Amino acid sequence: MQEPPFRDPAAPLHDRIDDLLRRLTLDEKVGLLHQYQAPVERLGLGAFRTGTEALHGLAWLGPATVFPQAIGLASTWDLDLVRRVGAATSDEVLAFHHKDPAGAGLNVWAPVVNPLRDPRWGRNEEGYSEDPWLTAVMATAYARGLRGSAPEILKTAPTLKHFLAYNNETDRCTTSSNLPPRVLYEYELPAFRKPIEEGAAVAVMPSYNLVNGRPAHLSPLIGRELRAWAPDLLIVSDAYAPGNLTALQGYHDTLPEAYAHAVKAGLDSFTQDDDRTEVTLGHLRDALAQGLLAERDVDTAVRHALSIRFRLGEFDPATPYDDINDNVVNCPEHQALAREAARRSFVLLENDGLLPLRDVTKVAVIGQLGDALMEDWYSGTLPYAVTARGGLAERCETVFCEAVDRVTLTSDAGPVVADPAGGPLRAGAAEAGLFDLFDWGGGAYALRAVTTGRFVSVDDVTLVNDQPGPNGWEVRQTFRMEERPRGTLALRHVSTGCYVGTGDDGVLRLVDDADQAVWLAMDVVRSGTEQAATLAAAADVAVVVMGDHPLVNGRETEDRMTLALAPAQDDVVRAVRKANPRTVLVITSGYPLTWTDGEVPAVLWSAHGGQEYGHALAEVLFGDADPEGRLTQTWYHSEQELPDLLDYDIIASDATYQYFRGVPLHPFGHGLSYTTFEYADLSVRLTGDVLRAEATVTNTGERPGVEVVQFYTHQQRSRVKQPLRRLRGFEKVRLAPGESRTVTLELPVSELAFWDVTRGRFAVESAPHQLMVGRSATDLRLSARFEVVGETIPPQRGPLRAAAHDEYDAITFVDETRVDGDAVRSDAEGAWILFRQVDLTGRATCVATAGSAEGGMITIRLGDPLYGRALATFPVPRTERYDYHAVTASFEAPGGVHDLYVVFENDGVTLARLDLGASA
Repeated sequence: MQEPPFRDPAAPLHDRIDDLLRRLTLDEKVGLLHQYQAPVERLGLGAFRTGTEALHGLAWLGPATVFPQAIGLASTWDLDLVRRVGAATSDEVLAFHHKDPAGAGLNVWAPVVNPLRDPRWGRNEEGYSEDPWLTAVMATAYARGLRGSAPEILKTAPTLKHFLAYNNETDRCTTSSNLPPRVLYEYELPAFRKPIEEGAAVAVMPSYNLVNGRPAHLSPLIGRELRAWAPDLLIVSDAYAPGNLTALQGYHDTLPEAYAHAVKAGLDSFTQDDDRTEVTLGHLRDALAQGLLAERDVDTAVRHALSIRFRLGEFDPATPYDDINDNVVNCPEHQALAREAARRSFVLLENDGLLPLRDVTKVAVIGQLGDALMEDWYSGTLPYAVTARGGLAERCETVFCEAVDRVTLTSDAGPVVADPAGGPLRAGAAEAGLFDLFDWGGGAYALRAVTTGRFVSVDDVTLVNDQPGPNGWEVRQTFRMEERPRGTLALRHVSTGCYVGTGDDGVLRLVDDADQAVWLAMDVVRSGTEQAATLAAAADVAVVVMGDHPLVNGRETEDRMTLALAPAQDDVVRAVRKANPRTVLVITSGYPLTWTDGEVPAVLWSAHGGQEYGHALAEVLFGDADPEGRLTQTWYHSEQELPDLLDYDIIASDATYQYFRGVPLHPFGHGLSYTTFEYADLSVRLTGDVLRAEATVTNTGERPGVEVVQFYTHQQRSRVKQPLRRLRGFEKVRLAPGESRTVTLELPVSELAFWDVTRGRFAVESAPHQLMVGRSATDLRLSARFEVVGETIPPQRGPLRAAAHDEYDAITFVDETRVDGDAVRSDAEGAWILFRQVDLTGRATCVATAGSAEGGMITIRLGDPLYGRALATFPVPRTERYDYHAVTASFEAPGGVHDLYVVFENDGVTLARLDLGASA
């Protein structure tokens, strides 16, 4: 029997999709719009599932190689290494898939490309960098590894997360990211564009939040931007996000209506209701029946879904990856790669000469992370764990303590004890039980029962001690401590917000009312700080391993409020350094941290480094390898230097290394070496449309070293506010003592463009620029000036879109309609937007397209929002939310070019556009 054309691998992909699409019934096509795509047995189509987590190794499906977190991988500044990690991950995904096709799908949900605008974001460790270009090249490298090297067949199908402007967990489903056009086009979109345009990523997941008042899952940018870069791009929803369109977000009244709009906006796959597909598909069928959705809309979405399946080789006789099997999972080669990635990710933040370690026979390993490796929400299950203690113990004698307080808890009814079998905690015992107290920062504490070695958790409402540590989606093992009279405290469960109380039986359980909380006296029977200091004093060197727990005080669903190291951990660092001046602070965290002891002689940082962390740490500490890592994010002195967490306008708020005007604790790109480097002979020339720069880097030290040479530019004159510096390229070089290397940058002049709001496109201005080269964003060793011949932005004459202004105050960006367009709404009396250089020659009328629930007034002023000449005033009538009125005002034509302020005399006024008319 002859195979149908869609099974012919020699036929063009478009024709194969067309053939299969013609064979499917409408109901069968609808069945392909869910995460769990239904099989079509009559055509031989199997089931297909989107969504296998693979952020830094295969996750959630059992033991597999665990590589450093994404922020750690990026800190290597090594694109080939990142690609190889992606390739190893895809090998293991395929091995699991071949064993269990339904459990391990080939559509992988990685990498995360949201630029790390604010380090307080709970998911900071999932991203690569605060720089969009560096994020894009890292994501492209990782996605290339995931997709494989075969030109026509995908190994796995990488999915970029999360579109768009998503950096907060606080109320993430209901907050709207305020995104001016320049921030959209210069900062947010570039992180997505490169991996899509180059074919490395083949799918995108929209984010939970709204953008300028419109849910990201309904964004017109999906069709206008993403699919302009790759027409067959698959768009998959985030988990349960479609349901938010009517529930939390209330954007549409019914689910059929909401789902119809989502499909029309570009959503192809609904991750909703888990595997209960009929619930979601029923709403889509209702949308078809009600005329909200047409079959052609379904066909468009199904085409995208089928495109991925065809490119994965599902309908081919064979693929280049069919022979991958279980042997690759945690194989020696992947273990070696995990060790290499961890080693190259370490960043040496500070060093007074203590590192690399010499003449050391006994090391005190100290800290909550000294003998523990953490799994984060998107990591795999560790097949084995080489901790800091384990790695160092292979090199020298080690002594160890966690440096946590051992305490007792006593209520009015008597001491609290833990059940030896892991059951309920009970008050009223004759002798107090012992608990170890772990401080994870942000006021979050965990208690471990000494008798069982298990952590206190909440089972339903009862406190038990049966967990290996904080874990799970809903972490139920952490508590806050609230002061009560006479030196007592109340425990408040972080996850539920309930308090710990007791019943008549003495069992500790959760209660709703703070007045019912049991008052507990906490007595320290052994000080972790004192124990650590004693241990450190007797060692040649102290290695203090501190940091965060990836599931506590900052993770998906939870932002952090501070960048400070947990207070108890900070106290230990200070005490150990005083006891032994030869102290190395090793910070392990998924985000920047600060500490208070400024005299620690050496500080190393890495993200949580996976299974080979301890071996990698030992190699760096003892100088087997030069610390190669460099920061991909600014380390601030404190959160006080950051704008509001929900302020996405990095330009107006002077955020990220591009605009930050302060002196950071450690700058973007920072990282020390065990040797020294000199820079010389910078040359810059423009050849046609390409900028070429060269510089010579020399290792002036006595040992081999690795340098990451970084190129930045700054436009020195412009119509708009320009970045203080912007990364344009880098080169990682390995140099022997005395060796020199010439490093080069080739940059198309078009890359110097910024988004011109006056014409809605990128523009390269005629202007002087400065090219800088050095070791970080602030350690710039050489610079040279060059002139770019571009264009001069002309004065504005046409209709002025309200969202495309130059500056603003007290303004929120909102959706103009439920389908498309942006507008602005005033948040206070006197709010304003500014249009620079508006040509008013021959203009004497103005039409404002505006609306307000309460009515209001708009005044147009020249030159100043308070004292400038009032050109025109518009009364804004009361309207429904998306009902705008065109209000006309005449004015005495001032002639010439002016800065135009649109001043809102009331809050709650929405403005879509301003049309300047000619004089009568």
